[in-house]
Amino acid sequence: MAESGTVTRRDALTAIMFAGTASSASLIARAAAAQQTGPTVEPAQTSWSEVPPQVSAVEHTIDVGGARLWAWDTGGTGPAVILMHAYTGSGAAWGYQQPVLARAGYRVIGYSRRGHFRSERGPEDAPGTMIGDLLAIADRLDVARFHLVGTAAGGFSIFDCALAHPERLFSVTLASSQGGIDEPEYLVTNQRLLPPGWRALPAEFREVGPSYRAANPRGTQRWIELEQAALVGDRLTQGKVNRVTWDALKTITTPVLLMTGGADLYSPPSRLREIAACLQNCRTAILTEAGHAAFWEQPEAFNRQLVAHLDANSPTRRGATG
Repeated sequence: MAESGTVTRRDALTAIMFAGTASSASLIARAAAAQQTGPTVEPAQTSWSEVPPQVSAVEHTIDVGGARLWAWDTGGTGPAVILMHAYTGSGAAWGYQQPVLARAGYRVIGYSRRGHFRSERGPEDAPGTMIGDLLAIADRLDVARFHLVGTAAGGFSIFDCALAHPERLFSVTLASSQGGIDEPEYLVTNQRLLPPGWRALPAEFREVGPSYRAANPRGTQRWIELEQAALVGDRLTQGKVNRVTWDALKTITTPVLLMTGGADLYSPPSRLREIAACLQNCRTAILTEAGHAAFWEQPEAFNRQLVAHLDANSPTRRGATG
């Protein structure tokens, strides 16, 4: 592994990209209010290409304090977008997003969190926080302000960062994620959605929707390969800085995009509506036929919604600094 701060350039990243509703009346009322406007419903993508060639990017090994994390950065002068991967993923999982975002004029940055592909775990008794590592990455790469995108477990950083450091953010996107919300009733519903023994099931069953698995076995196998290389050792849990409550969500002014799959077993559309009802500045989208890995299963719809959100909330369409 390269020393902290050293970089290498590859012409492409393709080589590493192998490629229930809560019971309280108040929560029901908020969810009903969100349903009045309703999300955008994206039609299902029914054919898929291979992961496209990646835009040239610089790779880094960055010391975040206690661990050195692997990151990549397409560079450029456009607004920065930092991608936060799922528990079953890594910085190598964004093959369908990296070239699309870069060619749309954005500086795209991805990295593997502690204990994931090519990143160190660090001390087991001091795992740090997700947003602590995130801001260390941004600072090392001289990114003062950025769009933040998180899927699944990577989404647990989204509201935490929006609460702790809104001055660092142009916008946030929470995709296919329970969002790290700490409300007791919300957590009870999450537990009810997933039966005992859930985590013993194959990852592709838990994460990838049945429509995609049936229609695209080759793409499913590539997802499995990425998943099997993603995690080094046992699950590593990092803490948050804030308690993410309904009242806390109401204070967030950063523009938010919420997306989830119509067949997401962790974060079904009713969960998305419940969260959206607490946010001031929020757009929502349902990706038809997608499971929990919507960014991989329905990349065309995912990218279309994401780029529109970034464009609407960038200080300039192209050429922004920081």
